[in-house]
Amino acid sequence: MKSRTGLFVILGIIVLLFFWGCGIYNNLIGVDQDVKTKWGNVETNYQRRTDLYNSVIKTIEGSANFEKGTLTEVVQARAKATSINVDINDPKSLEAYQNAQAGLQSSFSKLLAVVENYPDLKTTAAFQGFQAQIEGTENRINVARQDYNAAVQSYNLKVKTFPNNIFAGMFGYHEKAFYKSDPGSEKAPDVQFNIK
Repeated sequence: MKSRTGLFVILGIIVLLFFWGCGIYNNLIGVDQDVKTKWGNVETNYQRRTDLYNSVIKTIEGSANFEKGTLTEVVQARAKATSINVDINDPKSLEAYQNAQAGLQSSFSKLLAVVENYPDLKTTAAFQGFQAQIEGTENRINVARQDYNAAVQSYNLKVKTFPNNIFAGMFGYHEKAFYKSDPGSEKAPDVQFNIK
């Protein structure tokens, strides 16, 4: 009789541990999918930016006297930024993607500065519309990156806290990398107005 009771107790503990482990596993799947969704939103907004940049480049190319060197730099930066495949589980690929996107944004900023010397181009309705859309897109990208980082924080807390960390390691869930700011962005920009 005692051996039967002991067997039922052991069996009950095993069943309880099984369902507890299933609950943790399902929770890990949920937070992992949230991170993937948020990263998809980041990529979608970067794609929107790339599409807008393509339209701006085509508009600028239509201006016969435009400085071709700056335009070529943007086209090359765009090609580099769109050629990188990101694995959000690999911090190095995420960093390479961030660097390529920063390079694209930097070269595009130079392009916009050069455009200031072309009043005919600057005043076209299409170009003004692109500038407004680009500003909105940059805001969307920033919000999407913040949402991604919040999802990564939630995921990392689930993966690293006890006892979830035991099950996370067994099921192959590991800490994910945050989206970081561009190097040097912690310094305030030096803004100069040369008004005469």
